[in-house]
Amino acid sequence: MFCRGVRGATTASENSKEAIAEATQALLREMLAANEIELEAVASAFFTCTPDLTAEFPAWAARQIGWTEIALMCAHEMSVPGMLPLCIRVLLHVNTEKSLRQIRHIYTRGAINLRPATGSQ
Repeated sequence: MFCRGVRGATTASENSKEAIAEATQALLREMLAANEIELEAVASAFFTCTPDLTAEFPAWAARQIGWTEIALMCAHEMSVPGMLPLCIRVLLHVNTEKSLRQIRHIYTRGAINLRPATGSQ
């Protein structure tokens, strides 16, 4: 068993509690499904948001879908010229038998452009 990092990113439609929650929850569900991860295997999650997202913490959204026992942390991304707006990123630390090559990193919505060589993976 290894602890692997699984990356993901998405965009919220606006800076609102509802939009942040919906985008975060959809991303987390897709990351778990794509990598066949059981919630019990998630050791922790580190979320970042661009500075224009202030209405809610992505960790709150994760708690609403049952991530109550998992260590979660949020922070703001560095403000870099040309950065993707309304972006939520997450790094999951997952206990798995999968190799590094088997891990699927998930980028959706506007964040798909962050990984153009691999599409939404």
